[in-house]
Amino acid sequence: MLYKFINRLFMVMLTGILFSCTNTGAKKKVTIAYVNWAEGNAMTQLSKVLLEREGYTVELKNADVAPVFAAVARGDADMFLDSWMPVTHKDYMEKYGSELEVLGINFNHAQIGFVVPDYVNINSIDELNSNASLFDHKIIGIDAGAGIMNKAELAVKNYNLKLELQSSSEAAMLAILKKSIDKKQAVVVTGWSPHYMFSNFKLKFLKDPKAAFGSIEKIQTISNKKFAASNPMVASFFRNFQLDEEQLGSLMAALEGTNEERTAVEGWLNRHQDFSRNMSSFLKTSSSKEDM
Repeated sequence: MLYKFINRLFMVMLTGILFSCTNTGAKKKVTIAYVNWAEGNAMTQLSKVLLEREGYTVELKNADVAPVFAAVARGDADMFLDSWMPVTHKDYMEKYGSELEVLGINFNHAQIGFVVPDYVNINSIDELNSNASLFDHKIIGIDAGAGIMNKAELAVKNYNLKLELQSSSEAAMLAILKKSIDKKQAVVVTGWSPHYMFSNFKLKFLKDPKAAFGSIEKIQTISNKKFAASNPMVASFFRNFQLDEEQLGSLMAALEGTNEERTAVEGWLNRHQDFSRNMSSFLKTSSSKEDM
């Protein structure tokens, strides 16, 4: 009888160990959704490298912003690092917020609006109509459905603008911006900060007296609630993941135009070793506790 009892106890303990190992292995997989926006791609690539350094497998899923929010809410992706609040992505948070958790603020003092080169002789959105011909009656936008495009449409309505808001992509918008600046021509685009365009060109936001674009925003990491609850080590990492203006600006610059994202991020981390050590410490501390 004693032998049978010990044998059963051993089997129970072995099953528990195997389950624990399997569970820990599952937690080592993180799926991050992202949109092809400069700041979001930069933060996503940075977090990927930091997580992989600590033994995590990181899968990236790229899509437009609406499918990204839906994917995180459904659990098809674990998180998204580029949610702008309280204005830009308010509609998506209202729609999917019950399935989402805000883990932390990645960047303070973000801004969206209409942007022009600094040599353009207007300073406010309400000056656009009287200068519409200067801009060929066009406002160059990005992806249809992006939060900034929704606010741009609101601005067109609120200011009764006689300019056509044209959707394109971030890359196409930047190409038109550069071409216009090279020729010293007037152009107005949907712009946001942080973005490396403000490092590459001398630009200014047009004043927005009717507050169609809101005011200063924060960029947040959102996750699926179930994932955050069952993965406290990753949740702790992202609750403490925050970049200042110099850090995010230099990271975006390092990644601009490269196909070697990991090499660029590793180089950036070598120049920001305090940040690297600090962020890795959350994963080491949390994972060591969970492995006990």
